[in-house]
Amino acid sequence: MTDQTPARSRRARRSSDKSTRSAEPGQNLHLRVPYITRKIPAYDLLGEEALEKIEATADRILAEIGIELRDDEESMKLYKKAGAQVSDVRANTWNVRFEPGMLREILKTAPARFTQHARNPANNVDIGGDAMVFAPAYGSPFVMDMDNGRRYGTIQDFQNLIKLGQSSPWLHHSGGTICEPTDIPVNKRHLDMVYSHMRYSDRAFLGSITAPERAADSIEMCRILFGADFVDQNCVIMGNFNTTSPLVIDGVTASGIRTYAAAGQGSIHLPFLLGGAVSPLTMAGAVAQCLAESMASCAIAQLTRPGAPTILAGFLSSMSLRSGSPTFGTPEPALGSLVMGQLARRLNMPLRCAGNFSTSKAPDGQAMQQAMMSMMSAVQGGANYILHSAGFVDGLLSMSYEKFVMDTDMCGALHSYLAGIEVNEDTLGFDALAQNGPGEHMFGTDHTLRHYETAYWDSGLNDDQTHETWFEQGSADYATRANKRWKDILNTYEAPAMDDATDEALREFIDRKKASMPDAWY
Repeated sequence: MTDQTPARSRRARRSSDKSTRSAEPGQNLHLRVPYITRKIPAYDLLGEEALEKIEATADRILAEIGIELRDDEESMKLYKKAGAQVSDVRANTWNVRFEPGMLREILKTAPARFTQHARNPANNVDIGGDAMVFAPAYGSPFVMDMDNGRRYGTIQDFQNLIKLGQSSPWLHHSGGTICEPTDIPVNKRHLDMVYSHMRYSDRAFLGSITAPERAADSIEMCRILFGADFVDQNCVIMGNFNTTSPLVIDGVTASGIRTYAAAGQGSIHLPFLLGGAVSPLTMAGAVAQCLAESMASCAIAQLTRPGAPTILAGFLSSMSLRSGSPTFGTPEPALGSLVMGQLARRLNMPLRCAGNFSTSKAPDGQAMQQAMMSMMSAVQGGANYILHSAGFVDGLLSMSYEKFVMDTDMCGALHSYLAGIEVNEDTLGFDALAQNGPGEHMFGTDHTLRHYETAYWDSGLNDDQTHETWFEQGSADYATRANKRWKDILNTYEAPAMDDATDEALREFIDRKKASMPDAWY
């Protein structure tokens, strides 16, 4: 089958396309979407018998050992009312045990898929089902780049990283604590962080979780940005909550979960498991513990407000048994992420896991090899919300400017990978072979001209020239090209427009909250 469009029309169409693209590499306009709809199947690693054994062990952990809940009496009462066995351990600390199947029943009210709204509706994201969302790395106290080395993060770094994320079409979500802005008091920095996401991005974002009152401030700022009625009816913000492994949920976490859920907002429930330290060395045991802890944490959200958006999660990591240091981007946790995908699908819940993990101290070959191992496990496992998609180095202690843009380029490639292969009369390309016949090249065939801009993903950073040309142009390696790229992005960045009255109201809220308390640096 050949294209019957007149040649002049084809030329006009190509000319029109050029008005929306530059000569720079990495445009890939055909791949740009607010979130990925995966068109390849998730990989099922384990069979039914093995999955049932893991689920049975998670049930046994919950029934025979239990979860220790600390310093949140309200969550204790919610568990008890739901039928959990609660016993005192010491003042304001309880052991909570669950009969097998109890938490699965509670979690049936959690939505299998939900929308998190952005201030630009074109950037709303779906989380769950076949939807996949990439977000930047989260939580590093340090930042690094090739010019200034490793240093504590500041609010300027925080805003720069938001701008880099907003500028990449291959991330879908602005993330949360991209780095710690250590130049702002601990008890006030959440205000500047949430505002920075609102001001410098028009995508969905995460709020504060370090204290229930900071979670409440984050939600209140959303009421100013979106309108109180809209926030009451829609998910516009989420909190990313960690259990305290092994098998502890602390009061700050529990009360923060309740704060988000009570407002109808989203929550992510993440055990951070280091094999041999806070979880079994063997991956089957770590996955069973991860499932138990995440389900117990998710249940608080559903008991607070049934139907509140809730994401099952797992952060599985290995350990160097020579030094005791965490290791990231290794094969065993990657396999664990695949299994977590299977378990989440059996619960019919959205999943967060893995990301571009690395323990490398620089944006080098180790960084990208480890990152690809980890990120592909999340993609193949069917994760729906992938935090740590860009910037993660140094075992999450640092955010790298260079690796941020290297990772986002990889995320662009994953957009094409997850689109799968379309098979139809046109893509089978018979006419490409038939037009000129045997022994003739196909550079000028109608089929090639129809597809040359969209057939292959085009990297924004790779150098695919000959060695001679690369050498003549200065022999710049990947990290050097990434260093130039992030600077170019920041030099040309323009913040998305925000209504002046809304901006003023947000600033007034921040000023009032900051004035109400003295600075605290711990």
